[in-house]
Amino acid sequence: MHYVSSRGDTGPVSAAEAILKGIAPDGGLFVPSHLPRVDYIPLMDRGYPERAGAILSLFLGQLGAEQIRAWTRSTYSPSRFDCPPVAPLIRLDRGLYILELWHGPTGAFKDLALQLLPYLLTGSMKQDRNQAPIIAILVATSGDTGKAALEGFCNVPGTRIVVFYPEQGVSEVQKRQMVTQQGENVEVLAVRGNFDDTQTGVKAIFADQAIAKKLA
Repeated sequence: MHYVSSRGDTGPVSAAEAILKGIAPDGGLFVPSHLPRVDYIPLMDRGYPERAGAILSLFLGQLGAEQIRAWTRSTYSPSRFDCPPVAPLIRLDRGLYILELWHGPTGAFKDLALQLLPYLLTGSMKQDRNQAPIIAILVATSGDTGKAALEGFCNVPGTRIVVFYPEQGVSEVQKRQMVTQQGENVEVLAVRGNFDDTQTGVKAIFADQAIAKKLA
């Protein structure tokens, strides 16, 4: 499986390269070059970790199917998610269901992705010989993403994460969750302005080639 830019100006890259770059050089998003056919019947009787591993292997097979399954088992384990189904679908009434996405370590739905991302990122780093030994992760957040990202990357070898949040744009609970985060590789910074200002600033950092060279 290879990935191309959603804007069509970037040639195919590997899954590992797409994960490490994050955004295509032309500013587009990396999307699969094709969509694989999925036989969902065998997946119906499997647990969440097994289903996640099987589906992700179709898209990220270059990282190794067995390795991906090991990552999903570790990510969606009872030590991180307090409900064995991970994301249970609960029937409330006839024709009315709720999908519970708050059973991760921070209570945010983004735990489902950000608990797994460190495995995908560090696994991709091992496949790229030109990759710097430490990768910097910059996050602009209006609340939930920041804490979930901090929790996911806390003390992950080979990574350093900096989270920026608008000084007046998050709740007191969200702010306390972030500024009290423990970890040797985490940093949290408040920005004078709103979330748009925060996001614009982080995008400017990504677009600055001089800064990019320093971070490389």
